[in-house]
Amino acid sequence: MNHDPSSEPELRPHSYDGIQEYDQKLPNWWLFTLYITIVYFVIAWVLYYQVGVGQEDGAQVDAVIQSLEKAREAELANVNDDKLWEMSLDAATVAAGKQTYLTTCSPCHAPDLTATLGGAKLPGLPLVDKEWKHGHTPVEVMTIIRKGAPDVTKGMIAWESALGTKRITEIVAFIMSHHKKGEAWTPAVDALEK
Repeated sequence: MNHDPSSEPELRPHSYDGIQEYDQKLPNWWLFTLYITIVYFVIAWVLYYQVGVGQEDGAQVDAVIQSLEKAREAELANVNDDKLWEMSLDAATVAAGKQTYLTTCSPCHAPDLTATLGGAKLPGLPLVDKEWKHGHTPVEVMTIIRKGAPDVTKGMIAWESALGTKRITEIVAFIMSHHKKGEAWTPAVDALEK
């Protein structure tokens, strides 16, 4: 077997601390990969930034959020007091609202809507009495659940993003099923002071 000395890499003439380096060409596969990557980058840059093909991530997220907001507004446009009172008479809707209420609302308002548990006062307000702090109509109750109530000492968080419109309307139907349409109510003392 003959060894061809010309196939050996050439040693560069300089040295640093006794270390010398070879003058060896890069393999073709590596060079072609580099060239293809450069060409791809130039084409992608021209298409994306100059021609406008594709959409930035922020614009995509904004478009999705905007479509969700429009869908939510369309859902809310169909909701009014009469429809919510009607839903409070539907057993299936009330049962679905009760399930959601028990998992999300009962820690503050109690399972029986009295805001007391074993004689202890819970942070929420009672939902079965005739004294309402933030409004007594179904739409007002729905607004409080959706947007929250930022009271000074204890407030309620906004549940709209966590629950969505459908489950909130079911909770309102469940709460209103404990009341009668047109019944007398009294604003809470805190509400009168404002």
